[in-house]
Amino acid sequence: MLDGIDDVMGVITEQIEARFDMGFFELQRAVTAAPHANREATEIVRWHGLLAESQKVLESAEDDLVAVLESQPGELDDPAMEMAHRVNAAVAARDGRAMVVQWLLDPAAPGKQGLAAERLARLSRGARQGPTVQTSAPLRPATAPEPATGRGALR
Repeated sequence: MLDGIDDVMGVITEQIEARFDMGFFELQRAVTAAPHANREATEIVRWHGLLAESQKVLESAEDDLVAVLESQPGELDDPAMEMAHRVNAAVAARDGRAMVVQWLLDPAAPGKQGLAAERLARLSRGARQGPTVQTSAPLRPATAPEPATGRGALR
């Protein structure tokens, strides 16, 4: 868990920069220019963006809660308690996304080696190849079909 870390975004961004040996914005530009060149980098940049969104939501929820707490001396009412729960949920979402980024950064993380990793790699390769079953209607000839007549035997 990330308890005790003041700047989650800064710490994780530093870990990403160390892992790829380049600044985060440089990595982000490289991923934007060629998203299929390095699947790992693309996933990490995507999850970092999700983490940044969560961090903004958390900061907003904390600011709202502080404003309410400063204006309400004494016991908290239901709206203030709901704001406190919103902060807790935002912390959980942010920490969960941070853990995903940390998992993506760790090559020895559980599930990245052995049979589970091989299965995941096969599934990932299959997802990029597209469907194995035809998903669109077959092409039809441009000519109109012959009108059916009620006479004669079936061919």
